[in-house]
Amino acid sequence: MPIYTVTQVSRYLKESLERDQLLKDLWLSGEISNLSQSIAGHYYFTIKDAQSQLRCVFFRPAPGAELLANGAAVLAHGRISLYETRGEIQLYVDLVQPEGMGELELEFQRLKAKLEAEGLFDPSRKRPLPAFPERIAVVTSPSGAVFHDIANVVGRRYPLAELVLAPTPVQGDGAANGIALALQALNAMTDIDVVILARGGGSLEELWPFNEEQVARAIYGSKHPVISAVGHETDVTIADLVADKRAPTPSAAAEMVVPDQKELLSNINQWRKALDSELRERIGSQRQETRHLMSRLQALVPDIARQRQRVDDLTRSAIGLLRARLSLTREQLDGRFLLLASLNPRATLKRGYAVVQKDGHAVTRTSQVGSGDALRIHVIDGEIAAKVAKNGAAHRKEPNRRKKADSLTPRLL
Repeated sequence: MPIYTVTQVSRYLKESLERDQLLKDLWLSGEISNLSQSIAGHYYFTIKDAQSQLRCVFFRPAPGAELLANGAAVLAHGRISLYETRGEIQLYVDLVQPEGMGELELEFQRLKAKLEAEGLFDPSRKRPLPAFPERIAVVTSPSGAVFHDIANVVGRRYPLAELVLAPTPVQGDGAANGIALALQALNAMTDIDVVILARGGGSLEELWPFNEEQVARAIYGSKHPVISAVGHETDVTIADLVADKRAPTPSAAAEMVVPDQKELLSNINQWRKALDSELRERIGSQRQETRHLMSRLQALVPDIARQRQRVDDLTRSAIGLLRARLSLTREQLDGRFLLLASLNPRATLKRGYAVVQKDGHAVTRTSQVGSGDALRIHVIDGEIAAKVAKNGAAHRKEPNRRKKADSLTPRLL
């Protein structure tokens, strides 16, 4: 016979209780007693009726904790499990509601508390709507009037937008699954700017698909901003709480998602007028500034006529000085030409004189030559070779008629 420890039995009981589907999702009605609160803020109490009682623990955060009071009749939702340390079976509460609520309302409050705790309603995750959407998807029934109402409003306000219908049943069995599948299918369309989830008014039972958890998670997982327009303004669904925006009616959602073309045209006209006024003011200011600068510029322009006259005077003066200098220089050159001409050996030769050279040197004295010396006598038209005779007379040879007069180097005699 096997023997078990207390811990093993406690663990077995705990696992058995937590596997039971009924005990995992349980609504319990009764009266509260022995209420206490720990330093951490958790609540401990007993819920009882005329015959029995059950220990309860309610951890923070505690939706509905304001209803807790000794003697209060409440509905508590939670799961049954075993607290092994004390061997006590407890109801682990996650939501408290006042007694007397209907089943659907209780389920609504339970799911609302669950999703809120998971952060699906967190305002920080809600996305803004596009200012000028190009493609708007509408998740609704194709046979109802909702889509036509939305199309009429969008066509009147902003005809540039294109509507895409994602058809799905919005009431009855399978509606929640159809809505979730339609939202998931739109995630594959990258050109969708915003999604409207819509249906008309109805009872709580008729609107219940929009309170299903799978619809809430499909809205949360949408890649596009979602506007929930379910029922009338007084109807609040889980879809409204998860969606990025809530509209009181489908027509209001259509007005919310697109701008009004009349308002846009009015704004454009106002901006145009404001722009025209601003441009006129700036142009006037710049024109005035330009005139001021032109007047300053004209004041700074030099007197060109006076300077031109000054240039003419300086030019005439320079030309006069240049002509006087050229005349003086010309006279000086003429005088030097005359001097050079008077010193030219050829001029002396023309007057009947001759130049006698010995060994390339001019003979100016008789003592420079002796008997038998070869001499060269230069006259105007050539050279004459000669030899000195013993008696001192020069012996004349045949005259050399080579005309080298032009190659003679002038020498002073």
